[in-house]
Amino acid sequence: MDLRRLRLLLELSRLGSMHEVAAELHTTTSTVSQGVAALAREVGAALIEPDGRRVRLTPAGRRLADHAVTILAAVDAALLDLDPAAEPAGVLRVAGFATAIRRSLLPAIDELARTHPGIEVRVHEHEPLEALDLLARDDVDLALVYDYDLAPASWRPEQEATPLWRAEWGVGVPSRERRRPLSAYADREWIVNSRHTADEQVLTTLASLAGFVPRVVHRIDSLELVDDLILAGRGVALLPVDREPRTGIAVRPLTPTTQLRAYAVTRRGRRDWPPLQAVVARLAGVTRSGP
Repeated sequence: MDLRRLRLLLELSRLGSMHEVAAELHTTTSTVSQGVAALAREVGAALIEPDGRRVRLTPAGRRLADHAVTILAAVDAALLDLDPAAEPAGVLRVAGFATAIRRSLLPAIDELARTHPGIEVRVHEHEPLEALDLLARDDVDLALVYDYDLAPASWRPEQEATPLWRAEWGVGVPSRERRRPLSAYADREWIVNSRHTADEQVLTTLASLAGFVPRVVHRIDSLELVDDLILAGRGVALLPVDREPRTGIAVRPLTPTTQLRAYAVTRRGRRDWPPLQAVVARLAGVTRSGP
């Protein structure tokens, strides 16, 4: 199979339009169409089908596109081996939760702009389950996600997770309330994350150890909105101890303690792609030297 045709198919799987692929690769729509058609003849299977005014990959096309990612990454790695001085370059797509983007990714991007200006990082904010789903579909190259030590994630065989940092969490309450054991909040309404199940899992685990079942009433994505609800007397929630809460809120330590754990996750076998390798290495560097 012609590698150029494989690249056309891979870009088509991401963009869904021959016109957009042509614009992305600085060629013509006719060249894209002829290349994909020739690839279909080479493999003896239909690779695309109409989807309104666009096209979509057939099941065979999708499987070949999945192989194309690994094949093209291996070719890139081979070329890098032949030219060790090659500068990492390319577009790297990252999906991650807001705290990891602020704490890890943005400092890394600033540093990479100086050391590897050929790397362009595109940032997408998503909660962990969404980010991992995008990674599985090859819609992003890197996922920044988290779990808790009391609610650990189960990584899939095709995923590689690099630990980044940890943050202790406590219970966020109105600051006028004195410190109390978690069991004292058994009759309160609770607020959990609306888009990641780990937050409710760790709350359930902690509550179970304290002898009660939490009454989850609100499901909120934004920590700032969680602050608003706590101030309005609409519930209490788990919040990071090292985050400065809104005035009027205190984050009380928990017994037993629990920690959020952040990770950089890639698909297995992709880490040798130079831009991805450089970004993950820099994220680890920011973690070691950062707060």
